[in-house]
Amino acid sequence: MSDFIQEIQSEYGNSINAADVKAFARSKGVNYRTVTRQLDNFKVKRGTWDLTVVERLKKTYEAPAAAPAVQHNLVPAIDSKFVPFGNFADLKKIIKSGIFYPAFITGLSGNGKTFGVEQACASLGRELIRVNITIETDEDDLIGGFRLVDGNTVWHNGPVIEALQRGAVLLLDEIDLASNKILCLQSILEGKGVFLKKTGEYVNPAEGFQIFATANTKGKGSEDGRFIGTNVLNEAFLERFPVTFEQSYPTPSVETKILSRICKDEKFVARLVDWADIIRKTFFDGGIDEIISTRRLVHIAQAYAIFGSKEKAIQTCINRFDEETKSLFEQLYDKVDADVNFEEVEDKAYEEDAVG
Repeated sequence: MSDFIQEIQSEYGNSINAADVKAFARSKGVNYRTVTRQLDNFKVKRGTWDLTVVERLKKTYEAPAAAPAVQHNLVPAIDSKFVPFGNFADLKKIIKSGIFYPAFITGLSGNGKTFGVEQACASLGRELIRVNITIETDEDDLIGGFRLVDGNTVWHNGPVIEALQRGAVLLLDEIDLASNKILCLQSILEGKGVFLKKTGEYVNPAEGFQIFATANTKGKGSEDGRFIGTNVLNEAFLERFPVTFEQSYPTPSVETKILSRICKDEKFVARLVDWADIIRKTFFDGGIDEIISTRRLVHIAQAYAIFGSKEKAIQTCINRFDEETKSLFEQLYDKVDADVNFEEVEDKAYEEDAVG
């Protein structure tokens, strides 16, 4: 609302008529029509205006006799296969504290950043709203906007407003893929709520509202090209996260527990963990450009449950890598498990294709 209109409102109230407008125009030394042009958006009928912004917008944009929104339970389900590790205990402490304390969680792909936040909320019975961020994510996606419903223009809350009002945990996943449009969250990251420009309402955070953001980088981009699409985030935006947790891959003992809840073959689990450990050490020493994540090990264990073949489970799950890397990974696995024969699997696959 302009200062001009606010002056009228302060002097004559929210409901004004032509006599009020004429009196105001005379006091300011301006033309009556000049004032009425400023009031076009607030006109109720001829010679009558309503300056109550929120009520005015509701009359315009709310669908008539709209059905009440269904309140879904957003508490994640507890995953029996989850094994706590890394920053899990700290994340739970932040959530339980009731103190608004945004946290940035960074680490390589597939090491349980998102899963840890989800299961922390599940164990505490807290609602979680997860938003997958992309370069296209903008204010409308996050805060909300007007939508056409049955011929009526209706305001719909975005996930951020839903989390604010419900006192839920908001998870901004892959935050380093965002553009500068993410800066619409500045005031929310300060715990101050947000003013909805399109409806004139101010939304305060409900008790328990919390924000976590996950990323493969620290918001400074990816110089080695491993995470194409990640961006350099605004420094003022990053500064609004008081703490940054660095998430590493789980230790071999923890990773063994994770895989053991999926695969009952203890020897296979032990060899997979040893294999991944060798690959990661080689990667961090600069001897190889790719890595086997915990998520990739879980995929292999699940593939083994489906195909019943260690070789096929490993091969199908490392086919995503180029031929040179795939071959190197197979050679490294041969060193920890002499019982496998990848060539036999390739020959068998060729024979099956020929018969088919």
